[in-house]
Amino acid sequence: MKKLEAVILPAKFDNVRVQPDRFGIRDESTVTRVMQGNGNDRQSVAMKNNQSPDFVKRLSRSRFYQDYEQAFAKTTKLPLELSSIDMGREVLRFQSKYANPFCAILARTSKICDACLKVQRKLASANISDTQTVRCFAGLTVTSVPVKLEERVIAFLQTGQVFLRTPNAKRFQKIASQLIRWGMKANLVRLKVAYFHSRVVSPGLYRATVRLLEFFAEHLALIANQVVLQQRNQDSPMIKRAKDYVAGHQSDPIKLKQVARALNVSTFHFCRRFKQTTGLTFVEYLSRVRIEKAKVLLHNNNLRVSEIAYEVGFQTIAHFNRVFRKLVGHSPTEFRSTLAEVR
Repeated sequence: MKKLEAVILPAKFDNVRVQPDRFGIRDESTVTRVMQGNGNDRQSVAMKNNQSPDFVKRLSRSRFYQDYEQAFAKTTKLPLELSSIDMGREVLRFQSKYANPFCAILARTSKICDACLKVQRKLASANISDTQTVRCFAGLTVTSVPVKLEERVIAFLQTGQVFLRTPNAKRFQKIASQLIRWGMKANLVRLKVAYFHSRVVSPGLYRATVRLLEFFAEHLALIANQVVLQQRNQDSPMIKRAKDYVAGHQSDPIKLKQVARALNVSTFHFCRRFKQTTGLTFVEYLSRVRIEKAKVLLHNNNLRVSEIAYEVGFQTIAHFNRVFRKLVGHSPTEFRSTLAEVR
């Protein structure tokens, strides 16, 4: 018998319609992973270093993340963990008072740890670029939302350890029998109490919770990007001057020759140094700066998308829409609609 069942959740739960693909729910034996582009042209030494567990740990200790984690816990009564991509090799143990006590008991047993580790590997692989929701052998649901830096997954926001339907004695009996077959030695009375004290969340509420995490993952990615850019530019006065130039002229047409002339360097030298320092071409960086400003302006419903496009420096609506979709994953109109959902 398998030690793990990561099953596809049904389309309905207590008359509430669910869209499994919305959560990226996968069967344990046939997980379909959305592969990212290799992006080797954006790979840099600085980027590799900043994708280390230490970098993710610094993010988790930031005031921005900790404030959100506290608000998330108070609002949802669910645990939240920011894990690096290397955490797929370890069993996830939520450091939260809202961590599931049933899971905590199981995690102390090596054989059960092996089952939990299989779930963690499905949730925290660097090859996964979209939200994943999996259900373990005990029927508990766990979700992992990727955090990206320059289109690469660097970490995962993980939550869950909840039931999406009310547990029952018959189901617990099956779980207990399975645990006994695996050779688990534990107090089943205590385990049963923990099982029935597990949090039960309606599918609709859980969907909304995951959606909030997806928005937070986007904001956390912006913070990560700012940290990386600050680190890369610490010893590069020329790049700092180039960034200052962009900040002051981003609404105007900006040409490479124009920037290089302002810096008193050749276009070739400027392009090479900019790419070496930031991991991005100057055009890519300029597009990102303009799109980030556009995302802020899209909060203002009084501004038309066309007005925003020209305001941030794009010369055509088609080019703006194409670049926006490439960097954000949505069209400007779709992005504005998602903002309305959160209000």
